[in-house]
Amino acid sequence: MRPEHEPVRVGVTGHINLTPATERLVADAIRLELRRISARPVHGVTCLAAGTDQIFARAVRDGGGTYEVILPAPDYRDTIAAPARGSFDELLGTATRVLHTGHRTSGTAAYVAANRELLLRVQRLLAVWDGEPGCHDASTDRTVSWARTRGVPTTVIWPADAQRTPMV
Repeated sequence: MRPEHEPVRVGVTGHINLTPATERLVADAIRLELRRISARPVHGVTCLAAGTDQIFARAVRDGGGTYEVILPAPDYRDTIAAPARGSFDELLGTATRVLHTGHRTSGTAAYVAANRELLLRVQRLLAVWDGEPGCHDASTDRTVSWARTRGVPTTVIWPADAQRTPMV
């Protein structure tokens, strides 16, 4: 049981390839869900991937909360698309804690380890997910499945008119 003075610990998983319009819809939906979860600021847990994770970190911070980051591997920043690296750097700099999985290089195994560590650290999970199956073990659908198996309450967020950009 969580002591009354401690914030609710909320993790996030979700798509990286969101259209700009969808990013705005998702940001609004996440802010609304965070307020629904707790009248007080929450403590977020994220890997700071482009898209969902960075939107979540900003929403937590803008709502007065704090967040920690789980880095899959030391080279993780290099795997993030160049336009999102500045945001990654800025958000990493305001994290209250940065954890590492122990993997030496980024890839599916490191991402799975990061997702599992995230689930060990949260009381709730937000999943920005279109409901489609993923293509690897670290996909959003797998993380949602693991959370549900562990009994972590999970809220799927996929606003009406939300869209993903094609993966290249």
